[in-house]
Amino acid sequence: MPRQITYRWRLRELMAARGMFTVAELMPHLTERGITLSSSQVHRLVSGTPERLSLPVPATLCDILDCTPADLIATSAQNLPARRAAGEEAPVNLAARRPTRVRLTPEG
Repeated sequence: MPRQITYRWRLRELMAARGMFTVAELMPHLTERGITLSSSQVHRLVSGTPERLSLPVPATLCDILDCTPADLIATSAQNLPARRAAGEEAPVNLAARRPTRVRLTPEG
């Protein structure tokens, strides 16, 4: 059965829990651990949800915030309904079907 995986980036929440509320407060911690990002890159990292990261970045964030990757990225998964196989007929929803109007034609 196919599954849909979703995740929630919790960097802003974890920063706030540790008293960091701005990008400027996070940047020196990143720099001292060897991660060089511009202020706009760090702002996007904090305010958005990244699609791709190099592994040193979340590892460094976990070190700075004293958390685990599971704290930083909350994941969830759910089963999706099974798709029909090719040629397989879908169940008919009788409640959704409307009768077709009959056209009467003169005999002749």
